[in-house]
Amino acid sequence: MPESREIRRSVVRTSDGVGLAVREHGDPADPTVVLVHGYPDTQELWTAVVDLLADDHHVVTYDVRGAGESTAPGGLSGYAMTRLSDDLLAVVESTTTDDRGVHLVGHDWGSIQSWESAARPATAARLRSFTAIAGPSLDLTAHKARKGGPVDGLRQLVKSWYILAFHLPLAAPLAWRAGLGRRWARTFQRTEGTPPPAGHPAPTITTDGVQGIGLYRRNMLDRLLRPRYDRVEVPLVQVGITLRDAFIDPATYDDLPGRMPELWVRRAAATHWIPVLRPDVVAGWIRDAVDATERGGDAPTDAEIHREGDPPAADRRPRTATR
Repeated sequence: MPESREIRRSVVRTSDGVGLAVREHGDPADPTVVLVHGYPDTQELWTAVVDLLADDHHVVTYDVRGAGESTAPGGLSGYAMTRLSDDLLAVVESTTTDDRGVHLVGHDWGSIQSWESAARPATAARLRSFTAIAGPSLDLTAHKARKGGPVDGLRQLVKSWYILAFHLPLAAPLAWRAGLGRRWARTFQRTEGTPPPAGHPAPTITTDGVQGIGLYRRNMLDRLLRPRYDRVEVPLVQVGITLRDAFIDPATYDDLPGRMPELWVRRAAATHWIPVLRPDVVAGWIRDAVDATERGGDAPTDAEIHREGDPPAADRRPRTATR
């Protein structure tokens, strides 16, 4: 990060008493981009992306509840999707002073929880665009599973074995405390094919891993068995698919067209932790969404585009991937 760049830090208090550690970068007069990290990360995940955006964007990051410098709720109910969406709205209201709207970006669980915000009227009204990276909607995935065959479901289940493990009493917390946190760099290298860059994982990795299990236990089965929504109303939704992802099957996103006003599907020949390994790609996706919605820029040439009301596949472009 350039030494001259100021980081404005604050703590946002939620209605249930959680303190969210927030950082702001760049000029608040520029378009606001809010970055939401996943599990078991902290807002440090976005450091390299922030460096590529903050010269001409107002970039907001925060540690989600139970991670990093933020405090944790008192029980599983505090990790409910509605609480996570309320957190985002609280952060937006504390870091913006007008109604221009913000550009929401999520990765992994940051993306999963942000789909909830994109579907809820109170938060969707504050969003100009939503970029979901390596994190599908649980509710829309549930609708897809009800329509699809067993092969796709089985393939995703194999990739998501850890979700079942997280629901075993005591097993997952014990694994983190027994040394998974200390060995996280090895786990990262095994799934990503390269060691993690400097600063990853965060020093709080073990605590983050233990507390973040609440995200899975409170939401996964609940939403997959009883989905709440079947579409989102954000003007532009951009999905970033990581083709070499060890955890998410690209077919998970196949049922999204027609469930939002405009959808861009972007593909990258990248692994799951693309924000730290290919921040240039992520920053480029974000810039494209901001340019299109703020300045009327053209859709990117590598995007598969779906607009509501178009004939099937009318705007679809070749399935090219960002290198």
